[in-house]
Amino acid sequence: QVQLVESGGGLVQAGGSLKLSCAASGRAGSMYAMGWFRQAPGKERECVAAISWTGGSTYYGDSVKGRFTISRDNAKNTVYLQMNNLKPEDTAVYYCATRVGVGVVATPSRYDYWGQGTQVTVSS
Repeated sequence: QVQLVESGGGLVQAGGSLKLSCAASGRAGSMYAMGWFRQAPGKERECVAAISWTGGSTYYGDSVKGRFTISRDNAKNTVYLQMNNLKPEDTAVYYCATRVGVGVVATPSRYDYWGQGTQVTVSS
């Protein structure tokens, strides 16, 4: 069983930055792609960013391109999401997810394990 724990969420003013972290535990011997998703009240869960097992391939949602950066440290079993120039519309619960496989995937249903989520609130 894989466990994911997110941290780094909080309240920030528009234009500010936050860095989310997601630590994974309970897995060994497999290669995992990872992703960050968000869900705002009344909206569907969307992929913000995803990264391949090696980190060589990434995906970004159109609304965050140029502002967010996903990265990973496999030695620490941790994935990060650096969020810059935050906007009020970025307010949501952010979830980390992982799936067995090496490639980048942006579809939530293709992920096998999910964290509990961390709230990000951007004030105007």
